[in-house]
Amino acid sequence: MKKSNIYLYLCFLFVVASCSKKFIDLRPESSASVVDFYKTADDARVGLNGVYSSLQTAGVSTNNYVFGEISSDNTLPVFSGTVTDQDEFDRFYIRTTNPFISERWNDCYKGIAAANLFFERIAPIQITDSLKQRYIAEAKFIRGYLYFELVRTYGDVPLVLKSLISSLNEGYNYGRNPSAEVYAQVEKDLSEAEAVLAVSYKGADIGRITKGAADAMLGKVYLTEHKYDAAATALLKVINLNIYDTVAYADAFDPAKKNGKESVFEVQFAAGLNGEGNPWPNSFAPLNSGSAIIAFGGDGNNRPTQDLINAYEPGDIRKDLSLATSYVNAAGQTISDVFVKKYRNPAPAVKNDNPNNIPVIRYADVVLMYAECLNEKAYDGSGDAMKYLNMIRTRARLPVKTSADIPDQGSFRLAMEQERRVEFAFESQRWWDLVRTGRAIPVINGKAASINIVQPITQNNMVFPIPQSQIDINKSKIKQNLGY
Repeated sequence: MKKSNIYLYLCFLFVVASCSKKFIDLRPESSASVVDFYKTADDARVGLNGVYSSLQTAGVSTNNYVFGEISSDNTLPVFSGTVTDQDEFDRFYIRTTNPFISERWNDCYKGIAAANLFFERIAPIQITDSLKQRYIAEAKFIRGYLYFELVRTYGDVPLVLKSLISSLNEGYNYGRNPSAEVYAQVEKDLSEAEAVLAVSYKGADIGRITKGAADAMLGKVYLTEHKYDAAATALLKVINLNIYDTVAYADAFDPAKKNGKESVFEVQFAAGLNGEGNPWPNSFAPLNSGSAIIAFGGDGNNRPTQDLINAYEPGDIRKDLSLATSYVNAAGQTISDVFVKKYRNPAPAVKNDNPNNIPVIRYADVVLMYAECLNEKAYDGSGDAMKYLNMIRTRARLPVKTSADIPDQGSFRLAMEQERRVEFAFESQRWWDLVRTGRAIPVINGKAASINIVQPITQNNMVFPIPQSQIDINKSKIKQNLGY
């Protein structure tokens, strides 16, 4: 019997066998059945950790750069003529069978399935109501975030809000829900989570999802929908918590200082825990660089474009902290090669086993999104929008901007586009920013020759193709996006 890829992963093995009794340590520990497992408060925590583990997957986090960076004008795929899967994103000839397309779909739905099952199985457990509600809120945030990633990646997607563990065939009843319905559910999940979540955590719980993370994600969702008043309200809540701040730019990415004051929501990784490490430091180091940059060498992924290198203003400290254009090899030779160095960990014990977290929302993002909302509501050359823009520029040791430099709403939009590009380079934000602001088509097509795109992009390219495997499995319900 065929089973849709969406629901194939609903089996409880994912929820339990991918988690343990520590938050950061999600190693396999149990293969108990779904019926027998959820009995105690500790079981509930282990189950929730299984939901959290979905955030670490390639389709959600570690390959997110393929969508957010390589599709933009920021980076290029690995320098190898034999690798075409990422090149399809770089030059916009994406096959419906591209493995990154199906990986993202499957990994997001795995996490959603785990969350749906968690909601059902935690209900009868005898634990304090406050703890139960907090656990549910954390899982709701994750489900909302995963649906946000799905809807902005594919457009209309199936909206599944219950476990189908008792009837996998029921999955065939789900077609693609309109994007508006999916966004409404995202808003609902995040709003309900925000009402319950703690402001902060201590000890072993540091890194769990907080009230500030929920409001910040709500702000990003509302901004994506162009709901500027709602976005501003959510983002101002984060600012008014008075627990976040910017830190030295290098410190924001230092694995020894992760989950600091600038961290609002980041995906947690840890080295030495059998698969809990982050591959980015190795993945982004230059190909054939040996141990010059990092132990066990690099894979040459996510290479900065010359266009991005040129985008940094003179004196911007973020440039040298984020990228390099050469390195010295073991023979003492200077090798010209561009690579991302924002995520540093020179000596992992095993390749790809790095402790670096992946930032999703930093406080810098909160204040820049808030500034964007204020400008969309009304331009004010001496108001808070300019203040928050300059907060980020000052941290980068750049001169402040005034109304003489940015005289109107349109020029503020372009200034914001520039600032976000260099501030969040290699954090998988650039493509989504261009799509959100309606700038993807003119920006990418305006650089068609240097990017070497196959043909000019159109509105069809503002979403990616539905995986062909999903259409083949459920042809009566799942149809392809236009242009693919």
